Amino acid sequence: MNIFINGRPADITLDTEKNLGDVLSGIEQWISLSGNRIRAICVNGEDLGDTLSEAFKKDVREINKLDIGVSSWRELAAEALLDLYDTCISYRDADFGERSGFAEAWEASAAARFLASDIRDLYALAGRTFLGEGLSAQDLAILTEERLGEFADPCGEINGAETLVKAIAGRMEELPLDIQTGKDARAAETIQHFSRIGEKLFRIFTIFKSEGLSSDSFVIEGVPARLFMEEFNAVLGELSAAYKNQDTILVGDLAEYELAPRLLNFFTALKSFSGSASPVVPIQ
Repeated sequence: MNIFINGRPADITLDTEKNLGDVLSGIEQWISLSGNRIRAICVNGEDLGDTLSEAFKKDVREINKLDIGVSSWRELAAEALLDLYDTCISYRDADFGERSGFAEAWEASAAARFLASDIRDLYALAGRTFLGEGLSAQDLAILTEERLGEFADPCGEINGAETLVKAIAGRMEELPLDIQTGKDARAAETIQHFSRIGEKLFRIFTIFKSEGLSSDSFVIEGVPARLFMEEFNAVLGELSAAYKNQDTILVGDLAEYELAPRLLNFFTALKSFSGSASPVVPIQ
């Protein structure tokens, strides 16, 4: 059997594999180590498509040529988000009676299956939108476009967020004073802004990890990323508990002395890494 990956001969020697399913399982484990996934399979010149499950038992002796299309997780995510964005626009512009058709088609798509397994929060939001609940199709499109930008160009997103990160860190440092002077609305808004930018940085960190960034070797302010994340999440838990207990003094202290500097350190480390990361994934 001659095996090709993305059109190039693959140096793969079969051992105990008896059928196509065995071969694909081994290849999938191998490519997944570098964050890649199988997206298309062609056997003896025939694209398997929806008949893949039926072909798993095909004897390897019957296969002369196996062509496998491989994409990175980041590329697949970007394509799934683009599909969701296009669906949002079509849904928004469609007559009321036509909208269910767009929603049903998307729900049955590969893009929806990918989001359901890998970007669950956005999948859940989309489901509510297409049921006529939650975000409007326009608002979901805007949110999806932001996420798409993160996958398409995470380095650009990091560089573009610097002013916002510094401003929010500054507001976190001012949070104790806002609480003391009764500026509750501003304090609540600050926490919301901090949460959103923190989530964005975590998402971009995940994208970088999918392309080889290690949580053990990546260092944030002298601390391995894995430990930094654990400590960050622990402080967030303390903040949540302090809010629940209405301990405004602890809320202010955690915001000023724990979370503000951690946000800046996290951003600085990601910005530094972005100089060596793959910058752009073309979006069709």
